[in-house]
Amino acid sequence: MQESQTSESGVPTRGKVVPDRFSSDELFQRIVADADHEVTSGTRELFFSGLAAGFAITITFLLYVSMSATTDSTVAAALLYPLGFIYIIIGGYQLFTENTLPPVALTLERLASIPTLLRHWLIVLAGNFAGGTIGAVVLAYGGVFSPEAAVYAADIAQAGVDTSPWSLFFKAAFAGLIVAGVVWMDFAAQDTISRIVVVYLAFLAIPLGELFHVVVSFTEAVYLMLVADLAVQTAMFGFILPVLLGNTIGGVLLVTVVNYYQTSERRLEVDQFEGVRRLSVREMLLGNLAGRSYVPVLDTVEEFVRDSERYRVLVPISNPRTEAPLVELACRIASEREKGTVHVVHIVQARKELILEAEHGQRDRITAESKRTMADLEATGAEYDVEFETSTIVSPRSFEEIFDRARRTRPNLVVMGWGDDQIWSSARAERPIDELANKLPCDFVIAKDRGLDPSRILLPTAGGPDSTLSAELACTLQASAGADVELLHVVDSADDRDAGERFLEEWAREHNLEGATCTVDDSGNIEAAIKREAADNTLVLIGATEKGLLSRLVSGSLHMQVTSEIDASVLLTERPSDRTFFERLFGRGSRNKIADRRSSGGAGSKFEDGADEIETQP
Repeated sequence: MQESQTSESGVPTRGKVVPDRFSSDELFQRIVADADHEVTSGTRELFFSGLAAGFAITITFLLYVSMSATTDSTVAAALLYPLGFIYIIIGGYQLFTENTLPPVALTLERLASIPTLLRHWLIVLAGNFAGGTIGAVVLAYGGVFSPEAAVYAADIAQAGVDTSPWSLFFKAAFAGLIVAGVVWMDFAAQDTISRIVVVYLAFLAIPLGELFHVVVSFTEAVYLMLVADLAVQTAMFGFILPVLLGNTIGGVLLVTVVNYYQTSERRLEVDQFEGVRRLSVREMLLGNLAGRSYVPVLDTVEEFVRDSERYRVLVPISNPRTEAPLVELACRIASEREKGTVHVVHIVQARKELILEAEHGQRDRITAESKRTMADLEATGAEYDVEFETSTIVSPRSFEEIFDRARRTRPNLVVMGWGDDQIWSSARAERPIDELANKLPCDFVIAKDRGLDPSRILLPTAGGPDSTLSAELACTLQASAGADVELLHVVDSADDRDAGERFLEEWAREHNLEGATCTVDDSGNIEAAIKREAADNTLVLIGATEKGLLSRLVSGSLHMQVTSEIDASVLLTERPSDRTFFERLFGRGSRNKIADRRSSGGAGSKFEDGADEIETQP
């Protein structure tokens, strides 16, 4: 009680009640904040956290079996059963049955899609099973059990296998209820001792009630397969699957949904989520296939109807003060198009706690500062007479938000900077393999900024779709900035020069660059040729190779020494293609065929889009 005035009897007449525990709405907010962090974690982080949890379950199996083999008391044997779960929950490891609450809560709020939820579940479950398998192997062959305990361990596992599937399902459903309930109470606890007591008492109920937990059951089944003749099919479908379904449904239906509907309808209203637009039903079901799979903490973009006649350029930036040249480049490109529009989105990488009500003021300060600094960029849009839009995203992710925004607003072109800033450094933890596998939503231009002076442009080419995108940019900058354009084509030897000149003249004519200077280099050394010609130019345009560009930039496997050894700015271009994941990963597919056709006669056979050999430099 916060006292301000008291009556003669000492009873406060003014003040407000300060509760000593969280309300159901506050608990739900804490759970959603934690789930927001979990679903944006990388695959590696989730898997190895799940693996650690699965191996920790070995402690539970080991202690329960050892105690049971030496005592006739069921209660005494169960006393140490919760220890492995205490390690997992207090240690913050990922356990599948725990994840029937937080990620589901996020999905119920339409802040994450069902595919995102299933991805999270599968990764954690795979990690749990891998850890359980390692533990079972150690117990089976490491001499950890005494002879009596080894026999009892096999008997326990066999008893589970012999239980009917329906009985397994319902016993597992109650276990799922207990685990999800522990998670809810864990978020309500305000000190470690309380959390340990809650976890201990709850998980003690599983052996005492003869219930089944899927990771413990999996470890038991693997142990029995190793020391006896249990068939894999029997173990998986007759034992593990009913327990898995029971744990999942018990946790989701009996706890998550009940706890969800006991909170008020304003549990996450605009007071906590101002600027957030939840997933549509289609996005909820299909995730990225329908546009978005996850909602950031704050997103100020307005909904709009796509104008098919408008040419949209999306410019994601992390620092409005230093990336003004990137915005100016985008405005130059848009200014030469009918109804050109530039949409600048400021991506602010945030902690998960920003989702909580207590951080509401911090979110307001971030958006206010973003709006103020973005206002300085609007003058650039007015100077080039393009429609100019700005928005702010506050999210634990950064790089993936670029792709989500591109799928959501469907621009014609994304122009972004390339450097060691927050976006690119965090990209390595944001599912880079997914970006490697996914098709690009639109054309991409990545700028290495050294002033971005477009007055003199060098365009190395051997043909291909990304080189065509470079040509389109060169034409646009030629018109908007009066740029002088030089085309460069490298052949193997002087014998190929004539064929190279014919190719370059034809290519320039096909791409409306007849007035460009055409240079054929017969040294066969692409990198040296680009360095030499770049000395007289201010901007170099380089297209992607058949293995893609963005995925290599994210993974740090793009070894283009020329980009760091020349004084000119560099624009790297990549155009969407219909390559499959394996074509993109191993460099096979449509781009090779185009390059082969373009390089007939020996010209340009060394590289595709001006970058293939550059990438292979050590």
